Amino acid sequence: MHFSNSSMKSFNLGLQPPQAWIAILGFVLFTALCIVVHTSNILRLLFPAGSFAVGFFLYLRHPEIYIGFTFWMWFLTPWVRRLVDYQNGWQDPSVVLLAPYLVTFITIITFLRYFPLVYRQTGLPFVLAVTGIFYGFLVGLINLPPASVIVSLLNWLTPVLFGFHLFVNWPDYPSYRQIIERTFLWGALVTGAYGVWQYLVAPEWDRFWLVNMANQGLITFGQPEPLAIRVFSTMNANGPFAIVMMAALLLLFNTPGILRFPASAVGYLSFLLSLTRAAWLGWFAGVLIFVTSVKPRIQIRLIMTILIMVLCVLPLTTMEPFHQAINSRFQTFSSAGNDISYNERSERYEQSMNSALSEVVGKGLGGAGSHLDSAILDTLFSLGWIGTSLYWGGLLLLMLGTLHAVSFDPFVSAARAISIGVFIQLVFGSVMLEVSGVILWGFLGIAMAARQYYQHRAKFYL
Repeated sequence: MHFSNSSMKSFNLGLQPPQAWIAILGFVLFTALCIVVHTSNILRLLFPAGSFAVGFFLYLRHPEIYIGFTFWMWFLTPWVRRLVDYQNGWQDPSVVLLAPYLVTFITIITFLRYFPLVYRQTGLPFVLAVTGIFYGFLVGLINLPPASVIVSLLNWLTPVLFGFHLFVNWPDYPSYRQIIERTFLWGALVTGAYGVWQYLVAPEWDRFWLVNMANQGLITFGQPEPLAIRVFSTMNANGPFAIVMMAALLLLFNTPGILRFPASAVGYLSFLLSLTRAAWLGWFAGVLIFVTSVKPRIQIRLIMTILIMVLCVLPLTTMEPFHQAINSRFQTFSSAGNDISYNERSERYEQSMNSALSEVVGKGLGGAGSHLDSAILDTLFSLGWIGTSLYWGGLLLLMLGTLHAVSFDPFVSAARAISIGVFIQLVFGSVMLEVSGVILWGFLGIAMAARQYYQHRAKFYL
């Protein structure tokens, strides 16, 4: 039987290219089947292995889809881990959580291929950061067990590699911009809706995870019961989820289509229910930067969009059972002196600062222990003054570079706003790692790619 091209396009339901989606949907269906029939124990090895195989295939054959797949792996893997642990028993550390790191680490190929060509140019900041991380890796191998150092290396290195990958592929900026907008639109809708449901219902697998985290002394995620969770949605904690949602909500200001309004409604509500003040401040700073960095014509459109979204979200936040939790958290902004969490963080910061400032060589990757209350402390302990100078030097050069990126492209303005919104949260925690780091370095990378893309076009048309 012969099928016409139009018939095949209808059959594919717009999922193009079909080979990429066959690989992705096959992986998703296999994972779902293992969970449904309660054979998910095999996913502890097959999920990271399968995600790496799919990611590698997409990297080689469909690089635009690879970008979206990588973000989704960061969005959803912690949720898959919770389902697997709920069915098979608590396991920590969990091999399942390696999946997004392995998928992102594929971009080491890009770095090894291109850094000799770009390190003297605008790619130098990425090379400086990688050099600082590699320094910390070598120090860690001398002082610490190799396994912990390698895990820490993945944590530090993968976000920088991903940002570099987006940057050097600047000729593909338009298609990368499109896939990122689409990914974060659906990401806001899916993770936002799940976050609201999580707050109202407290699913059993999420309660199971919270109980086990409390047994390890981590009680900052709320109580394992409905209306008492600090929403973390499909991710590992409320802080990383809030940063992802902050990025998505800033992108939604300029994302076309009617779907952005329900995505914004559940996105803002779950964002507020995360009760993450640092991310709220980052969003506010991002909005100010976004609105003031675009042309007046676009400013008017953005302001109108913001007003419409406020009208959609505000009634939800004033209703119970949401109002009390959100309002009480907002009140802590005006009473920081009486905030136990704020006071404890300030005390720990003061106690650690003198010790951190004396770290010339550093303890190496993995030597700082659990994440500290400041990225400054974390980098000083892990990388010492030597590695910190390289890492922060590269990061600051990129931040300055985004300020010179074009302003007529609203996506670039949004990427700049997201980068700065995450950057200011470095004071409150190590948001340059894990999914937060992928957001920070990824949007720095795509902003620099846009700058390179438009500079090349300007030279071409002159």
